[in-house]
Amino acid sequence: MTQPSVSHAPLPSSSKISAWSLIKPYWISEEWKKAWLMLVAILAMELSSVWLSVKFNDWYGSFINVLQAKNAKSFPLLMLEYGGILFASTVLFVYSRYLRQMLGFRWRQWLTTRFMNEWLDGRAFYRIERDRSTDNPDQRISDDLQDLASTTLSLTIDLLSTLVSLVSFTVILWTLAGPLTMTLSGMQLTIPGYMVWAAAIYALVGSYVMHRFGHQLVAINYQQQHVEADFRFGLIRVRENAEQIAFYNGMDAEKASAQTLFERIRENWWRVMKYTKNLNFVLNFYSQLAMIFPFVVAAPRYFAGVFSFGALMQIARAFGNVSDSFSWFVNSYGTLAAWRATVNRLREFHKAVLAPAANDDAVPAQLQSGAHANGRAISFRHGIHLNAANGLTTIATENLTLALPDGSPLAAVRDIEVKPGARWLVRGPSGSGKSTLMRALAGLWPFGDGVIEVPVDARTMFVPQQSYLPIGTLKAALAYPSPADTFDDETCADALRACHLEDYAQRLSESGHWTRILSPGEQQRLAAARVLLHKPDFLFLDEATSALDPENEARLYRLFVERLPQTAIVSIAHRESLAAFHGETLDIERVTQESIAA
Repeated sequence: MTQPSVSHAPLPSSSKISAWSLIKPYWISEEWKKAWLMLVAILAMELSSVWLSVKFNDWYGSFINVLQAKNAKSFPLLMLEYGGILFASTVLFVYSRYLRQMLGFRWRQWLTTRFMNEWLDGRAFYRIERDRSTDNPDQRISDDLQDLASTTLSLTIDLLSTLVSLVSFTVILWTLAGPLTMTLSGMQLTIPGYMVWAAAIYALVGSYVMHRFGHQLVAINYQQQHVEADFRFGLIRVRENAEQIAFYNGMDAEKASAQTLFERIRENWWRVMKYTKNLNFVLNFYSQLAMIFPFVVAAPRYFAGVFSFGALMQIARAFGNVSDSFSWFVNSYGTLAAWRATVNRLREFHKAVLAPAANDDAVPAQLQSGAHANGRAISFRHGIHLNAANGLTTIATENLTLALPDGSPLAAVRDIEVKPGARWLVRGPSGSGKSTLMRALAGLWPFGDGVIEVPVDARTMFVPQQSYLPIGTLKAALAYPSPADTFDDETCADALRACHLEDYAQRLSESGHWTRILSPGEQQRLAAARVLLHKPDFLFLDEATSALDPENEARLYRLFVERLPQTAIVSIAHRESLAAFHGETLDIERVTQESIAA
């Protein structure tokens, strides 16, 4: 498995990750034709629904007049007309929502694929966890992307439909209600389309009051998503570590931890309830007043006999439509607040994913680069560079120093050259930086200084103390990270038997959670069988046999030597017995601020 060179691209500023930058890519992607076709179809249906609303408003005025006049002859025709409007409205409503769901899911699917690829490519998922740059990426991919697609689509279509409805019913209201003439201080004042202006002022006042009461909901919704995800992750941790918790009899500790996490949900939910209560006061008062407000405004001209009762009802309905259109912000405020919180979480996540794999500014400037350790100067300013070059047959380090993420010095590593077939044993006390050296060789650790050169086409394999075993068939777990069908069943069975896993040789097609099924020793032997299958050029073992007894450990090393004679092996181990399988030794010692100063 070839290791890529570490990227040092500049960190994008948060201003470059706007809501539009999250929304735009899908609409210019390879799916843009289907996406825009469905969007146009949805908009056409919405516009048709607005037209039907206009027709229904006209019908409603006629209906009221017919009832008032007790005109029995016109009544059946009006019922037939109503049936046509009802049928058409129902069909448009159903298929409009159906296409919205389809388009929303296609958008979510595209976004999910894109974000998952960015999260997994370049080991961004590891960097995010290592640096703790953002929380709960799983929730942001599974939930937030769904909300972004569905809510953005819904808000956009509703807004466009609202604008068309506003124009249509404004014309109706302006025409039906006519001007209002009044006398103020002896002067005659005429307000053309006064009902339209009344609806606009009513909605603007409501929007202002709504924002004053509810603007905190964006931050509160953001926090609610955060604490909910933390609680869910805590419960998943209990499931994943059920046996260890049971052995320690740690149920009370886990209950206390879960209660603490849920307490955060409770505290934040009370804030949600508080602000929602205030919003509901405003919204309920606003909506209840809207039922009577148009009649109050139109009453003077109605009592003056300017228009009939049917026209009054038409005006009231038109006023309601215009007022609702002007009140789109009020009616959508809760959705907008939740949408904004979702966008903020995705902007934060996207920024973390796009962050450079190594940050040259990650090391504090106060660390001095002129100090000496093991006879040479050490520097923690420039970051570790992993260079993949053509023509190389060895892995070599040059002036390699290791540091912690906060810039504290960790270790200075002497220059080494790992040749094909070489056997290196890395030794040192716990916490000296042995595993960190492995991370640096894998391109996972940029903190420190120096150069690591690797062949560009080298097949490398890093085996930690506890190897990852995906849920699925045993063959898939054995072949990981290659597809299960890369190796035939007999080759897989032979590798298992060679590593003393004969009982599992006939279970290759069995599916399960193998981390729970296999003991720690069996997991390490399975990882060894995985090595035999992949036959890497360079094999790095980080205490990969620590759970085995000395006899089985020696057996695995003899297997590696016999079956992989050209594979270079670099081992981290504490047992002195393993020295017999290695010809070279690298001693790692912890470097402290005191030793640098000395």
